[in-house]
Amino acid sequence: MTSLLYQQIARQLADDIHKGFYQPGERVPSVRKLSTQKGVSHATVLHAYATLEDQGLIRARPQSGYYVHQTPALTAPTPPISRVEPPYAVTRSGIISEILSLSRRGDMMPLGAAVPSSEFLPLRALHQQMSKVTRFHSRQAYSYIFSPGYEPLRRQIAIRMRDAGAVVDPSEIVITNGCVEALQLCLRALTSPGDLIASESPSYYGLVQLCQLLGLKVIEIPTDPETGLSLESLEKAAEKWPIKALVVTTRAGNPMGATMSENRQRKLVSMMAQRGIPVVEDDIYGELMFDPGRSKALKAFDCSDTVLYCSSFSKTISPGVRTGWVIAGNHQDTIEKLQTFTTLSACSVSQMAVAAYLENGGYDRHLRYIRQEYRRNLSHFQLAVQQYFPEGTQITRPRGGFILWVSLPGNIDAQLLFTQALAHGISIAPGAVFSNSDQFNHCLRLNCGVPWNQETERAVMTLGVLAKGLLSKNKVVEEVDEEVA
Repeated sequence: MTSLLYQQIARQLADDIHKGFYQPGERVPSVRKLSTQKGVSHATVLHAYATLEDQGLIRARPQSGYYVHQTPALTAPTPPISRVEPPYAVTRSGIISEILSLSRRGDMMPLGAAVPSSEFLPLRALHQQMSKVTRFHSRQAYSYIFSPGYEPLRRQIAIRMRDAGAVVDPSEIVITNGCVEALQLCLRALTSPGDLIASESPSYYGLVQLCQLLGLKVIEIPTDPETGLSLESLEKAAEKWPIKALVVTTRAGNPMGATMSENRQRKLVSMMAQRGIPVVEDDIYGELMFDPGRSKALKAFDCSDTVLYCSSFSKTISPGVRTGWVIAGNHQDTIEKLQTFTTLSACSVSQMAVAAYLENGGYDRHLRYIRQEYRRNLSHFQLAVQQYFPEGTQITRPRGGFILWVSLPGNIDAQLLFTQALAHGISIAPGAVFSNSDQFNHCLRLNCGVPWNQETERAVMTLGVLAKGLLSKNKVVEEVDEEVA
């Protein structure tokens, strides 16, 4: 009960700060005053204020009280909604492999691949569980665990799905080698080579690559960086094209960070159910929403077995353990067969260690910590991009996760920026890899899952300088072209 109270108090005061009731530099109510107003203990108020401090909204001043933190306002506009593109066969892949390869280099500032820094992962706790599993349960840990996977882990995931608003039984969960295998199994169960699927625009570059490997065609549906996929455009596309499946992320989408409202989620599920089009939900950032409890997974609104849910612990526990899962409804038997005769299941040791870690009870505490860190990091990145990048740069406002989508002005070629940044030891993800069209060539995605420090700020500043240089060159070329004309 106390936990709920401090969260409610923190949320209400945060809303008041965002609405301007308390201006930067102004003092918020004292601990004694607020505890009297709310009828709660001093400890509850202090816990609420500690939460707001972690979010960077207030700061304590010795012998004075708590004050609204004075930070520069984020005034840069958000990128516009993408435009409609016809279906296409996927062709891009080379630069994606390069981005992933660069993320492993120790001498590179890894702002490209969306891989969280080891500083934000519970490596010590995970190592302890790995040691216990291999020491006390070695026979099972070093043996096969066939599909659908380790039952204690499936039970823990079923418990966690309640937080996403979905009530499922452990028997409905299939453990996979990360979220990518979950997505692959779903698409293999739902489609054949040459089929057409719909996706967000821009969309996760791993999905773009996966569609190429499976021989699928893709139609990109315009997506708003705030509200998510356009239901109106999706409906028109479904009327015109034989779409076999939709792949979508409704919470902290990748790469733009969009989060769809519950009302629009209901409409989406209803629309797809009526048309008999299955929806593959990629919810890999779902547990990293900054205001947990205020959003649900799309699966929570599925009453007709329309949604196949995919996720993993890659962004929260460790990408290396390769532990994900899929909830596939009436497609489960097909998915289990596909997995059994390809990868069998995920690594036994990883499954058992992750299950033990979840059972141990420290995961929720870890989530609270990294949500605060990622929220703070995103704010630092946003303000730094606003400060150092060319005027006219547009920035998204994600409500979860740790990735930032940036739209550059003046037709700056982000792939050229990618090449120049590599020479300075910085990796980014150019917008071209998130679509097979050319409409995002001036965009880039930044991985904010790295510690914010002077080195990180210098990297963002360097990117800004390089972007300004490219913008100046573009202007010179335009002026020359005008004179020649």
